[in-house]
Amino acid sequence: RTTIGFSLAQAGPVQLRVYDIAGRLVSTLIDQPLGAGQHQARFDGSALPSGLYFYRLDTTSGSLTRKMMLVK
Repeated sequence: RTTIGFSLAQAGPVQLRVYDIAGRLVSTLIDQPLGAGQHQARFDGSALPSGLYFYRLDTTSGSLTRKMMLVK
């Protein structure tokens, strides 16, 4: 398990999704409106194989993509 933290400057719809190296969606962590401020989402990759994954945060302010390594 890992925790992904992020901050929103303004309230609005938020999507936080995790993709595998091939670009396939493996998990939707958040898909709802959130208020401004600090937020966290937990990702449980126990059912997934080790490897490189990407998470993408989409908000009204823009998008952010980061990579993470899942090691078992």
